Amino acid sequence: MTYVVTDACIRCKYMDCVEVCPVDCFYEGENMLVINPNECIDCGVCEPECPAEAILPDTEADTDKWVEINAKFSAEWPNITVKKDSPEDADEFKGKDGKYEEYFSPEPGTGD
Repeated sequence: MTYVVTDACIRCKYMDCVEVCPVDCFYEGENMLVINPNECIDCGVCEPECPAEAILPDTEADTDKWVEINAKFSAEWPNITVKKDSPEDADEFKGKDGKYEEYFSPEPGTGD
C-alpha cells in the first residue's frame, strides 16, 4: 500500500503534508503535489494533515489513475521537504470538482 495525492490538491497545494512526512516523499508540481509511491512507507501521517482531503491510501476505490500520476510526476518534479505558502486563491478551489481536467499542469514546481 501507498498513499497518493488526488486532484483535490490541484490549485490548493496547502503543503501541510510536507512537514510531517518522515521520508520526504513529496514532489512539487506547478499547482499540486504528488507522492513517490516507491518512497512512501505507508505511515499515513500525511492524510489527516491535508485540509483539502487530497491524500488517500491506494486501497480506496478509483485510485489506480492517481498511483500512475503520482509515480510519473514524482520522477519528473523536484522533491519538497519544507512547507511553503499556499496559493492566495487556494480556498476558492478547495472542494471543487473536475480540477484535473480543467487545471492540472505538468510543469514542475520550484522544490525546496
